[in-house]
Amino acid sequence: MDPKKSKNPLSRVKVIQKLYNSLMNPDATIEYPKNKYKKFIKDVVEGTLERSKLIEEKISLHLKNDIDLNKTDKLLKIILFASIFELLFRHNTPKKVIIKEYLLASEHFLEKIQIGYLNAILDKISKELRKDE
Repeated sequence: MDPKKSKNPLSRVKVIQKLYNSLMNPDATIEYPKNKYKKFIKDVVEGTLERSKLIEEKISLHLKNDIDLNKTDKLLKIILFASIFELLFRHNTPKKVIIKEYLLASEHFLEKIQIGYLNAILDKISKELRKDE
């Protein structure tokens, strides 16, 4: 993996934490303390929140037989939305890096079986969203 293309997986843990906090406390202001990856974290969190309807449409279009968002665990859904945001809008990062790092980050939050499910879903949708890679 090219280290220049890769963000630290812990930055994606921060993304997941910020999105979860936003979901649980919708009126709270999201704070971004000084961090080496502050701009990346802020871009992904705010982009995911701003484009959640579009992301949901992509999931419905490409994964309608694979996942029911109404029955999906909140953390799994957050990780899925953030990773799809990156697949859609952060083309400077290869899809394999995005998937690998969200899977690593998800180890902090999900059970092993959920991580396997997430891997299968991200693999499937990444092939649709980034056919050229």
